[in-house]
Amino acid sequence: MTGPVGALVAVGVVVAVLLAVLPGGEADGSPAENAPVAGASPTPSAGAPGIKKKKKSKYADWDGKVKVLGDGSTSYTGPQPKQLKPKKLKPGEKPPQFVVFSWDGALENGDHLFSHFRDVAKESDATMTFFLSGMYLLPKSKSDLYQPPQHQRGSAAISYPTDEHIRETLEQLRGAWQEGNEIGSHFNGHFCGAKGGEDWSTEEWKSETEQAYSFVKNWKTNTGFTDVAPLPFDYDEELVGGRAPCLEGQKNLIPAVKSMGWRYDASSPGDFQIWPSKTDGIWNFPLQLVPYPESEKQVLSMDFNFLYNQSGDSTEGDPAKYPEWERLTREGYKNGFERVYNGSRAPLFIGNHFETWNGGIYMQAIEDVMRDVCPREDVECVSFKQLADWLDAQDPKVLEKLRTLDPAQVPDWSTFTKAE
Repeated sequence: MTGPVGALVAVGVVVAVLLAVLPGGEADGSPAENAPVAGASPTPSAGAPGIKKKKKSKYADWDGKVKVLGDGSTSYTGPQPKQLKPKKLKPGEKPPQFVVFSWDGALENGDHLFSHFRDVAKESDATMTFFLSGMYLLPKSKSDLYQPPQHQRGSAAISYPTDEHIRETLEQLRGAWQEGNEIGSHFNGHFCGAKGGEDWSTEEWKSETEQAYSFVKNWKTNTGFTDVAPLPFDYDEELVGGRAPCLEGQKNLIPAVKSMGWRYDASSPGDFQIWPSKTDGIWNFPLQLVPYPESEKQVLSMDFNFLYNQSGDSTEGDPAKYPEWERLTREGYKNGFERVYNGSRAPLFIGNHFETWNGGIYMQAIEDVMRDVCPREDVECVSFKQLADWLDAQDPKVLEKLRTLDPAQVPDWSTFTKAE
């Protein structure tokens, strides 16, 4: 068989639909108190800036001095440290095995999983992508600043954070960026299904995205905190990609974020493990189908989808099955990794949430995988932004050839990566 999906044609595929938010929400373990209500037309929140497409960094001639921006919520402290230096593949060179671990929401709550996985990444020689929900820097007392598309002002499908959680999240975002991790966007209110992202127009996605910028750039004004240092990055420069809640709405989202200078989108609902391509000039980084152990299933490479295949909609399944489910999850991710590591070397994308579903087994499984694969030879655990940098440095003809490979296909690397 030929083509990038030939090896998988006969495989039974099971893909769980990502639900909006499981019971408990993403923020603090309680449902959103403001239930979403349809009706109001979307308008940008007060102070939300218009954002133009970025062509060249305004810091190209940086003088080496820290520049505090706006109300003091953000700053420019220089180029981000600990970034992969993109190198063009030499003729006949085997590509690195890239792995991207990403996190939706990026709130530091009482479980302290954000800070924990920062430590795991440092110990594993990895950098990651944190998709920040902008409203996680917005106090509930200022919820009326958020006007979600097709929903009542101030409503959200996830809980607003406590002031303490905002403080802790700011600390984690600051440290994560300084360690080389990417701060992307998970937008704001996590609306899915009817009147969610799939139903939003490009203009509505622009409004949602502009508000995500605004909440990050104006957290000091919105919280009133005077004793917290600015974030060490300019979000207008830093933000180059995101993932839509529930993987919904990419068609109308891409034109919106392209106009803002974004370089990639990770909102595609799933694909086989093949080398990435661009959609309308934007790198498309989908979740991927990986082999579920001891079956012919393929499951999307995200913690929720393993949960869905094990305990359905319940986040508290049978505790007696936790050890087995944890093993199957760990082996599922490893199956996906080994298939490409020993095959096409297509990048592996893994999505997660800072949640203790089914006793925290998905967090333990992903930690085990990270500690195992990231230190291996020829493996680069990077952010989506770093991967986009590397892809942009390659010969387009070589990338086109790489996209023809089945995930497990092993070409003759000595000749395969020579541009014709």
